Amino acid sequence: MHRKYILAGALALAGVTTAQAEDTGDADTEITKLDRLLISEGRTPVEAEKSGRAHTVIPGETLQQNRVRYVADALRMVPGVAVSRTGAYGGLTQLRMRGAEGNHVLVMIDGIEMNETSSGEFDFGSLLVDDIERIEVLRGPQSAFWGSNATAGVINIITKRGERNGFSTSIRSEAGTDGTWLGGLSMRGGGENYDVALSGLLRNTGGFNVSDYGTERDGDRNATMNGRFTVDLTPALSVDGTLRYVDRKSDLDAQDYGWGSPTYGQVLDTDDQVASRELFGSLGATHVAFDGALTQRLRFTGSDTFRENFAGGALTSSNSGARYNGLYQATWEFDTPSLLEARHRLTGGYEWERETFLPSHLTNKLARNTNSFVGEYRGEFLDQVSLNAALRRDDNDAFSDVTTYSLSAAWRIPGTDTRLHASLGTGVTNPTFFEQFGYLPTQFVGNPGLLPEESFGWDVGVEQGFFGGMLVVDLTYFNQDLTNEIATSYAGPLPTPVNLGGRSERQGVEVAATVDLFNGFTATATYTYTDATEQTVAGGPRLVEVRRPKHSGSLNTAYNFYDNRARVFGEVVFNGEMLDLDFSTFPSSRVRLKPYTVVNVGGSFRFNETVEGFARIENLFDEEYEDVLGYNTQGLVAFFGLKGSF
Repeated sequence: MHRKYILAGALALAGVTTAQAEDTGDADTEITKLDRLLISEGRTPVEAEKSGRAHTVIPGETLQQNRVRYVADALRMVPGVAVSRTGAYGGLTQLRMRGAEGNHVLVMIDGIEMNETSSGEFDFGSLLVDDIERIEVLRGPQSAFWGSNATAGVINIITKRGERNGFSTSIRSEAGTDGTWLGGLSMRGGGENYDVALSGLLRNTGGFNVSDYGTERDGDRNATMNGRFTVDLTPALSVDGTLRYVDRKSDLDAQDYGWGSPTYGQVLDTDDQVASRELFGSLGATHVAFDGALTQRLRFTGSDTFRENFAGGALTSSNSGARYNGLYQATWEFDTPSLLEARHRLTGGYEWERETFLPSHLTNKLARNTNSFVGEYRGEFLDQVSLNAALRRDDNDAFSDVTTYSLSAAWRIPGTDTRLHASLGTGVTNPTFFEQFGYLPTQFVGNPGLLPEESFGWDVGVEQGFFGGMLVVDLTYFNQDLTNEIATSYAGPLPTPVNLGGRSERQGVEVAATVDLFNGFTATATYTYTDATEQTVAGGPRLVEVRRPKHSGSLNTAYNFYDNRARVFGEVVFNGEMLDLDFSTFPSSRVRLKPYTVVNVGGSFRFNETVEGFARIENLFDEEYEDVLGYNTQGLVAFFGLKGSF
């Protein structure tokens, strides 16, 4: 089996070597120079090189060029991230960062929180790659900036804006194995003082049978629409807005929980389905005064999610959740040239949030409110040292209040290609509505007295450039704990959540290396070591956390040639051995899931200025593996398509 992966790598390198031999001009040996990249670290953006936090940025151009279809597949290539998909595409897809839980990662799209109020998580199975400008992955506690759920990190997704003084249209179509097809349309443009962007995508797949029993295929249909606009009312005042709608229906195979059944705890070939409708929107205004020294922002966001569960075509349960948020913040910038050539940014803000939840077994909505106060300082000194500090106070009406803080620093050592970075901070994750009030009252009892989960974490790293920037390596060590961890107790007549004593501990190492050997060829390699343990309910010995591989890594190579009209790429994702829970016994036991390596390849060719063809093969060697015990994962998948821009 390993010979196949070695062969794939050798073929990719052979293709690169051949292509390099064809282009012998001096211009082809120049290193690609990239513009300084701004990231949304904290309450105000900052150049990536000035951030003290471990981060990864995935450009939207890379997603499109590599024909990645789901954001979760792109995030598998990021250090510190573990992705678990339940069966086929469209199935529940969880993301864990630095050994933490899925609801310890905050997910935002265009500044709107996407985590569901019911579970506190975001299901990445619904997130297609479409019209994305970039994905920012910020690792480590970020609650001082963003509040609950940003305990282990933040996934921040920014969609594309319209291009001013002109309009363009893009059409995309795909077809592939398992009865898969896709159609997409996007329009972007604007005038001198406004821009607008609209996109729509419909993807359908017949899927495959994720259970070891039966032959029924588990498919998925996903329709996603996204829009945003910005209007400059005056040179100093602008307004902007976003709107996103997702309508999806996914087939499921459920586990058998019929006590005494010979298949108890196993995944059966059922005809269950889940349907959801998600609506997200925002409206904001930005005012700049005193020659740019003072920036004020006012923003309102809202989300509404409705989910229905079916078994045998009959509705079994449903729930709806909503979140409304109002924010005001002001930033004052000033310089002190005589004092360390310093530049300063002070930000203060107030945030109000209301969350509601209505499960099908209740008639009245559950609701809770939070009022938050945020302060941030950002300083730059001698054009080499950057500092960032933040403090946040969350006043909750449904559980205890929490104060969180954050501190980070970066030092770009003069005369070298070395950058040191470090951060520390605290994180908080509030109890979910499920945990507070339960669901299916005959099977799970809520606990209104739960405390928020709290965490302290820190990391330190070094980024080093070699050969004039052709090779850049970043090495980071992280350490993070968790107290008041919420887990399910089976001590009573029915399961119920409780706060655990003691600490859950996570530590590890993240490595990322980027290569730009010559113009047209790039490669990125990552490796992560994660040691994550949990505290048991009774205070017994710590156990290794499930669905978190101790070793994981990735390799991504690409080569552009033929005047950048042609491109070939290859991806390798390695997921090491990990544990999962086997529910065929009571209480559940722990089993080992075998390690796996998945290889993806593809390419594209631009026929003219408007039409491009592309193809992608996923799981090239038809590797059999499981992200979740009992759920088969997709084998070899191939698709091809056309894209036209006008």
